[in-house]
Amino acid sequence: MSLSNGESLSRGYLTTEQNNPKSANLDRLSSLEIVDVFNQEDERTIEAIAGAREDLALAIDRITAALRSGGRLFYIGAGTSGRLGVLDASECPPTFCTPPELVQGIIAGGLPALVKSSEGLEDSAEGGAAAVQDYGITAKDVLVGIAAGGTTPYVHGALAEAGQIGAVTIFMACVPKEQVTIEVDVDIRLPVGPEILAGSTRLKSGTVTKMALNILSTGSMVRLGKVYGNRMVDVAVTNIKLHDRALRILSDLTGLDRSDSDELLKQSGQSVKLALAMHWSGKSSVDCEALLAQHDGNLRSAIDSL
Repeated sequence: MSLSNGESLSRGYLTTEQNNPKSANLDRLSSLEIVDVFNQEDERTIEAIAGAREDLALAIDRITAALRSGGRLFYIGAGTSGRLGVLDASECPPTFCTPPELVQGIIAGGLPALVKSSEGLEDSAEGGAAAVQDYGITAKDVLVGIAAGGTTPYVHGALAEAGQIGAVTIFMACVPKEQVTIEVDVDIRLPVGPEILAGSTRLKSGTVTKMALNILSTGSMVRLGKVYGNRMVDVAVTNIKLHDRALRILSDLTGLDRSDSDELLKQSGQSVKLALAMHWSGKSSVDCEALLAQHDGNLRSAIDSL
């Protein structure tokens, strides 16, 4: 289908807009029955992720390759989709110690739209294209366009602009490909069926989108070597909770007690990854920094080389 600004189209054919017969009497259900309906319907999110496993894996590979080559990852969307992209991007620095510019979220309407609805802005394809230019997206970058119903002009405009620039383009929607077609490098579809509250894509569609974004960002960071085993060894030690987590990671992986782990962490400049390299190699922090640099920050690769 083709989209243009200001065009009023019937979207009733989209599964995200259709009525769900399982919740037809929603307003007559008890609180417990409402919970049960949600629980049953949310099972569709797991099925949708499983159905998109190959496309999700391909997206992880494309994102990893771009980040490894000096590119950046951008999410773009409007409304709930945009907020979920911003949320995932904002959680990467504390979890993986990434610079804020490495993973960024773009939402139609900018930061005010995070707390106050600016839904009308999603109808501007030109606005999406302009956002790509404003953020300086280049051929080295990746743009993930998120649109639950698949038709958001803002997202389509952004992806079209990014594709012309040569960036890797990834589309994520909760409707089948035959309902909305698009030319992108990776087309991820997460069909969860009609919502319990007809058309409210902040429900199942929002849930499955959050799940998919978790997979993309975490999977990419794992492939980049920011994880050792299943430990976040690149965690940013910026508060009491994260300091405690860092000490527990060091204690578990080295066998040191908490006090010695804390001393090792101080010697490493609060870097769990560097502290582990120092402990396992017996080398100085300077030598270990050089060792990790030789292996693109991958701790397992660096230690295996010894």
